[in-house]
Amino acid sequence: MPEGETPFDELLETLKKVAGLLREAEIPFLLGGGLAVWARGGPETAHDIDLMLRQPDAERGLKVLANAALRTEEPPEGWLYKAFDGDVMVDLIFEPSGQPIEDAVFERAEELNVNAVPMSVMSLEDVFVTKLTAMREHELDYESVVQMARPVREQVDWGEVRERTDGSPYAQAFFTLVEELGIV
Repeated sequence: MPEGETPFDELLETLKKVAGLLREAEIPFLLGGGLAVWARGGPETAHDIDLMLRQPDAERGLKVLANAALRTEEPPEGWLYKAFDGDVMVDLIFEPSGQPIEDAVFERAEELNVNAVPMSVMSLEDVFVTKLTAMREHELDYESVVQMARPVREQVDWGEVRERTDGSPYAQAFFTLVEELGIV
């Protein structure tokens, strides 16, 4: 297994544990990132768990996870917190790509059973918008976004994603790529 990757079953166990802790503390969250795509038929991810929260809820969530003996960090980036369950990393994200997690993101989410645990899952459009707007010259990972897009392509309103990422040349390059590959 490549460095920085976690066995998928370990990710799911940590997700179940963390979701239970946050639910018990009545802290609203959305499953985001690669696991949100996986929950709808996308590929397994081996990186981390992305949970989307409003900033005050992320602060409370960090305390709840610390009290449950997870190792926590407040990185200098200023848009997320991190918790570690052994080697499994959980990102508590409250402002991806400078776009705060607000009520509208929760309203677009869908309640799904994720590994037999009911939880709110970020809309695919929001997942792709956050992935594409996060791209920078030194952080271009088209491979993972293309791999995520292919199996869920018919579930995504690509027009909305294109409109919401209009200002990003990296998003424009993604659309050229997936169109040329016949995905979109």
